[in-house]
Amino acid sequence: MENVILSPAQKALNINLDEHIYGTFSEIGAGQEVVRHFFRAGGASGTIAKAMSAYDMDVSDAIYGKEESGRYVCESRLQKMINREYLLLEERLDRKQHPNKSFFSFANTITTTKYHDDQEPGHGWMGVRFQLKANEKPNDVIIHIRLHDLEAKLQQETVGILGVNLIYASFYYQDSPEKFIRSLYDNLNRKQVEIDMVQMNGEKFESVDNRLLSLLLVKNKMTEAVIFGPDGQNLQPSDVLYKKNILTLRGSFRPVTKVNIDMIKNGLNEFIKENKVKEENLQVLFEITLNNLKSEGDINEKDFLDRVDVLCSIGQTVMISNYQRYYKLLDYFGRFTDERLGVILGVTNLQEIFDAKFYRHLNGGILEGIGKMFNRDIKVYVYPYKPNKDSDLKTSKNLSIQPRIKPLYDFFTFNKRIIDLNNYNSDYLSIFSRKVLTMIRDDEEGWEKMVPTYVDNIIKENKLFGHK
Repeated sequence: MENVILSPAQKALNINLDEHIYGTFSEIGAGQEVVRHFFRAGGASGTIAKAMSAYDMDVSDAIYGKEESGRYVCESRLQKMINREYLLLEERLDRKQHPNKSFFSFANTITTTKYHDDQEPGHGWMGVRFQLKANEKPNDVIIHIRLHDLEAKLQQETVGILGVNLIYASFYYQDSPEKFIRSLYDNLNRKQVEIDMVQMNGEKFESVDNRLLSLLLVKNKMTEAVIFGPDGQNLQPSDVLYKKNILTLRGSFRPVTKVNIDMIKNGLNEFIKENKVKEENLQVLFEITLNNLKSEGDINEKDFLDRVDVLCSIGQTVMISNYQRYYKLLDYFGRFTDERLGVILGVTNLQEIFDAKFYRHLNGGILEGIGKMFNRDIKVYVYPYKPNKDSDLKTSKNLSIQPRIKPLYDFFTFNKRIIDLNNYNSDYLSIFSRKVLTMIRDDEEGWEKMVPTYVDNIIKENKLFGHK
């Protein structure tokens, strides 16, 4: 029975028949698709205290307050809905008459595909505040979703199923965050809905690291990328990337080294010189691919958190993605912005981009892959390579490119879509993360000089990366 997936109707009925669960539903934008399942399942009077849809903006403002941003499909609106409805539940229901009730407040604010506009994707916020026992403080679970069905009707149906899954998981799977996350896709698939942010807060989730939940989303292919702010908190990608000039540096950052900082510093200095780049509209990302996290087998959660902790501690925004190919990463950015993009990479990475064997899975081969990457307003900044003092300096100018690909490569270098970074610190060129990691683990002296200021203290104090 453990592997049996219940239908939405079965889940709703189980909740309705649980005499302890009692609460409210407040839904904006996609109808009352979630509560509809509970009404249809039977026994709803034992679960539903109130169901409402403040669909009109003026009515919504009168109930929950005005949104300064003018956006109604946002996290702050969802929080106001959950907070107010839960507070009213506590105020209006006498605990003496309901001594054993576990209260909950479910809410969503969704925008589905607009009528006559099937190009605008649906998305929204969904959350629930719930008690597990009558005398306990409530816990919160909040998710952000992107709806991929082309029809509004199908998106509404998806919202209904997902809402039932979220409520059911909150009461029955809260002891296992991984099972909780997986169960959100019961009777759904990734082609219908993408969950790109999740937050669990409250006493029940004190031991839960929300960053690991985000990692689960990427690992289980529920989304392709997640983002953490400098404070280490999960961020909703559109809030970070919407209409921004994005500059990204991909690496292992295991640990972050002086060469990584030199790359981002030089790339940033060049990027902000561009006419189409506004410094106040810039978002810098340190990106780690899921494949990189699996470099030594399965994902090591401690190793993942070590990397994020160090990068966030030096004020960086971190992105974890499932994109091995740069053109897919740029497609992802294209969801949120049409502004100029920048990518900083090493010579080795540049060579891979122009290697035909990496595009055999595409019908159009390397021409399709390169076309997808450079059809956007993008600048590629190349950091040189010189592993030791006896080796030659490699740049985009003397890089070995297959003869049949060379004319394509020359086109992008001539048009300054590929640009060398020249103001690098030559003392840093022989620094490699793998060497630093080995020195840290072997307690070998000298690695401290290879990492940015204060990073050595962070690693030592928190015993990161196997430091003894």
